Amino acid sequence: MWEEVVRAAAGDSGAAGVLDRLDSAQIVYCQSWPYDDPVGRLVDRIGGGCAPRHRCYSGIGGTTPQVLVQEAAASILRGETDCALVTGAESLATVRNLKKAGDRPAWSFRDPEKKPFPFEAPFHPAEIAHEVFQAWLTFAVFDNAWRAAHGLRLEKHRAGLGEMWARFNAVAVKNPDAWFRTPRTAEEIAVPTAVNRMVGYPYTKYMVSVMDVDMAAAVIVASHETADALGVPADRRVYVRGWCYATDPIYVAEHDDMARSPAMEAASREALRVAGVGIDDVAHLDLYSCFASSVNFARDALGIADSDTRELTVTGGLPYHGGAGSDYVTHSIATMADTLRADPGGVGLVSGVGMHMTKHVFGVYSTAPPARPLSPPDATGVQAALDAGNHRTIVDAYSGDAAVVAYSVVHGRDGAPDWGLLVLELPTGERTYAKALDSDFLLSAERDELVGQRVHVQSGGSLNLVRT
Repeated sequence: MWEEVVRAAAGDSGAAGVLDRLDSAQIVYCQSWPYDDPVGRLVDRIGGGCAPRHRCYSGIGGTTPQVLVQEAAASILRGETDCALVTGAESLATVRNLKKAGDRPAWSFRDPEKKPFPFEAPFHPAEIAHEVFQAWLTFAVFDNAWRAAHGLRLEKHRAGLGEMWARFNAVAVKNPDAWFRTPRTAEEIAVPTAVNRMVGYPYTKYMVSVMDVDMAAAVIVASHETADALGVPADRRVYVRGWCYATDPIYVAEHDDMARSPAMEAASREALRVAGVGIDDVAHLDLYSCFASSVNFARDALGIADSDTRELTVTGGLPYHGGAGSDYVTHSIATMADTLRADPGGVGLVSGVGMHMTKHVFGVYSTAPPARPLSPPDATGVQAALDAGNHRTIVDAYSGDAAVVAYSVVHGRDGAPDWGLLVLELPTGERTYAKALDSDFLLSAERDELVGQRVHVQSGGSLNLVRT
């Protein structure tokens, strides 16, 4: 799959000899299969005169492809690189189907060394104790905080999520590369049913990102001079106009304001500044859409109102286009390139989100070259300002009264509520997690606003339980 899309990307450039000019080859981390030397094996498959001196196999996260692209662009600006490849692929649907059949992949060049999954930060003891692992749970926690901050009633919020996702779905239906092209109404998406069970309140199955897809994408980044030398036609060129990466706190309860992302706000502002455009100049968007909260936070960060008629995706989003592990944004960049070629002079923006609302990146693209020489963003200054802001301390064990900052309710595969996760603020201003197990409490949490309410918690060692 890597080889196929790389050759397709080279052909899509409209020029010959592109792969022989590569001096950088970067592959997005692959969850489907542990190759012994991913980049080397790909270069061997490409063959010919392809012999990039810079080779990189990335880490994980939804920001990764855009980060690789912008690092290649920065390297070009420094005169270190002329032509770079970024590609990624997953065959997680095939892996899953083999597993269901009691089989497993038997693919080539397996790494003889069993390497651990490249987590970027250790798990927090309090998050381990309270099962704060799954993204569909943590992003749901953020979305409930967002709903409360915006003063939305619970049912109105869920209906709004259905309406937003129906627009994403409509884009996927028209996208021949999307994994799920079944048309779905807002009601079908928002209302829990036997086939669309509630997963983590307020998210149903049709609202969550799907990684079990077989997908690949590739992007080639070159200097203007190299594109000229290769003979890339003007109508095939899409320019990287601006970018910025920034991070919020690592752990969920550390976020001072759980209804917004300061890093999204700062990174998007800097990316647009570098590009020399404002958000009103951006005609095409692909906001990272693993879950609704990532879209809602990005809309707020960019100042995109509910009344804005621009589509928020060019692919259909991770629940419907499909989220190929850490590689989705390679697809959004490639799709954005096609979108901009069809709208010469238009401006497009893509975003990426990694970990539990921690890592954020924005990239701005256009078929029109920048009016002035491009300078990299002040990412260091942006991050320093963010790090100087507030973040909350997490207390592992706590007994007493506390205020609910955010929460979600986990549902079992039968669709019934199973347990609840609460992020609580203590009288000291510190934060802790707690589990709720009482069935009546869980039902009320999906009917009445729980954010801002006070609950009583009792600690039993490392586990805090809500007492009703």
